[in-house]
Amino acid sequence: MGDGLQWAVGATASSGWMLDVHFARGIDAGELAVRMGASRGAAAEPMTDAEIAGLDVDGFPARGRPSSAVVRVGEDSGWAFAILYGPYVDRLEEVSRDGVEAVHYHYDSEHPPTLIMYARDGRTLCGYGLCEERNRYGREPDLLLPALVSAGILRPDGVSYGDHENEDHTTRERRGLSVFEERFGLSLPRTALAEDRLPVYAIAGSPDRDFEEISAWAAANGRPLPDERLRLIPAGLRAEYERALDPRWPTPVR
Repeated sequence: MGDGLQWAVGATASSGWMLDVHFARGIDAGELAVRMGASRGAAAEPMTDAEIAGLDVDGFPARGRPSSAVVRVGEDSGWAFAILYGPYVDRLEEVSRDGVEAVHYHYDSEHPPTLIMYARDGRTLCGYGLCEERNRYGREPDLLLPALVSAGILRPDGVSYGDHENEDHTTRERRGLSVFEERFGLSLPRTALAEDRLPVYAIAGSPDRDFEEISAWAAANGRPLPDERLRLIPAGLRAEYERALDPRWPTPVR
């Protein structure tokens, strides 16, 4: 028995403001990374959640700069999972193609509600925002309505809230998430955001078009070199490089 998913309510990755996880049942973690956008077999050395901060992925690039994103992947309770670091990415239908089941959990502390969606065979079937379950989405939006009623979240009309409407927000979110957790056996290890070292794949911004050029500049100027396996240029290094080549900025005195 895994840790389930309810514990993740309000939890964030090392970004401090978001937890974004794609789950898949029917493929392994490596294939999930590929469907998220990675090159096959291009995993970097395993990293912890905290170590990802050193990659300095650019979730909010300036105009003209490529955004970058990576995932840490693993498997638990029959599901592969990919924890996203970077800009918002929704690959739910791509992950679920060819008969695979997939779930996308997205918590953004600055843009509620937390969304959870389910897809199978390339089609988004159902989902809702936590604490906003009367607004349901997908091709079969009422697929989980009986479970929502049984959990006391909604009444059978699918619109009126049930007996737990006045619970505190965190408890209500966990109750809404429990419907997904119990229906699909969904689980994410608590240790995935603590000490686990998991394979890392670049899914956006790799290979950077000027990776070799900026790497050479970094080496010549005593800057930390970017990861050769991921071939991502950290946002801070790119900014330094662009500033160094901009004639509007004076050359720093060494």
